[in-house]
Amino acid sequence: MSRLFGTDGVRGVANHELTLDLAVKIGRAGARVLAGKEKTEKPVLVVGCDTRISGDMLACALMAGICCEGADVIYVGVLPTPAVAYLTREYRADAGVVISASHNPMEFNGIKFFDGNGFKLPDAMEDEMEALICDGMADTQGPAGTGIGHIIHRTDAAEAYISHSMELMPLDLKGLKLVVDCAEGAGSFTNVETLRRLGAEVVAIHNHPDGTNINFHCGSTHMEELQARVVEEGADLGLAFDGDADRMLAVDENGQCVDGDQIMAIVGTYLQEKGRLAQDTIVVTVMTNLGFTLMAQEKGIHLECTKVGDRYVLEKMREIGGTLGGEQSGHVIFLDENTTGDGLLSALHLLQVIVDKKQKLSELAHIMTVLPQALVNARVSNARKNNYADYPEIAAAIEKLEKKFSGEGRVLIRPSGTEPLVRVMIEGKDQREIEKEAVGLAGLIERVMA
Repeated sequence: MSRLFGTDGVRGVANHELTLDLAVKIGRAGARVLAGKEKTEKPVLVVGCDTRISGDMLACALMAGICCEGADVIYVGVLPTPAVAYLTREYRADAGVVISASHNPMEFNGIKFFDGNGFKLPDAMEDEMEALICDGMADTQGPAGTGIGHIIHRTDAAEAYISHSMELMPLDLKGLKLVVDCAEGAGSFTNVETLRRLGAEVVAIHNHPDGTNINFHCGSTHMEELQARVVEEGADLGLAFDGDADRMLAVDENGQCVDGDQIMAIVGTYLQEKGRLAQDTIVVTVMTNLGFTLMAQEKGIHLECTKVGDRYVLEKMREIGGTLGGEQSGHVIFLDENTTGDGLLSALHLLQVIVDKKQKLSELAHIMTVLPQALVNARVSNARKNNYADYPEIAAAIEKLEKKFSGEGRVLIRPSGTEPLVRVMIEGKDQREIEKEAVGLAGLIERVMA
């Protein structure tokens, strides 16, 4: 049996893989493991969700499971993932839970936990929860009468997150025109409202979620419309969030994409200049563009590299005392300000550099040269995606490409932590050539593993 908890909680197609029964069990297991058995008063868990139509269904099941274990719930409704992490600390709760599948299509959903400090759970704690779930939660009976938990609805949670974000980054954005793509997701209100209150002229797109349109040809995974709209509006830049608003990518005034590596380069060097980059170190992943590494060497910035996944970036940051880390996908962590990736906070940091340096985003993005990179997904089953190297034909093809690009590029193959995919990434000098090879290898993986 494959592990229930992936790199970002439990995910699957809502009502098929992520069922109501499973959601109840996850709630029960989470309440038991996270609440603390020594407490004399009822434990409290904060629960929030993104805009998916399945969010209400899963939230009700999850909260029922929590309450039947004698824990109380503070339900904050639709809010960005980083808002739930912040509010878990602000409300002094024992844990926080987000119901979201982030950038994935609307039919998927997920359940991920934060501890009382707003950090994602370590593997050992997830394993303890998983053991309870697999055991069917059959060992004990929940409380009755006054021992049952209840749900508290907080209607002021969005305002609390907006106010907190503005206090962290009290910018004056007057004179800036922004196009903001909310991905029909959890940041559709909070992120637009924050930027407007700070004085920016905001043209908001994809900010009318209906439960079925989250991430659909919009947001940080589909930048084409934002690129065109920035140019059409004559805007200073564009900002794209994903469904749960923990990621942010940008578009410069010419309609060119600015990815997570470039954002970290811009903000990281700015923080270094201000003496605010802890240990002059940035934590990155194996997917980080080689151009970022060359920039860091030139600027005297040390890099710590982890495997892909924001949880691994965060673990390394906490281990070394780092304050900045992230991924090319736009998941950036400012650890002295929040405990998880925060798309709004990333946007505010980027805007701070633009305002302070009085430079266009296109000019700032020249801080690093993005070397050609091709990323192609091979769709395979979740159950088999981790075993791609066991197939001799695939292993031989990978070895051949590694020899071909040795010394002038690299080949990286990895299973997705959240989707039924094997990701093929090739870096090299010639964009057309690496794209051809990446497409070829991805096609081979799909055929052989079909």
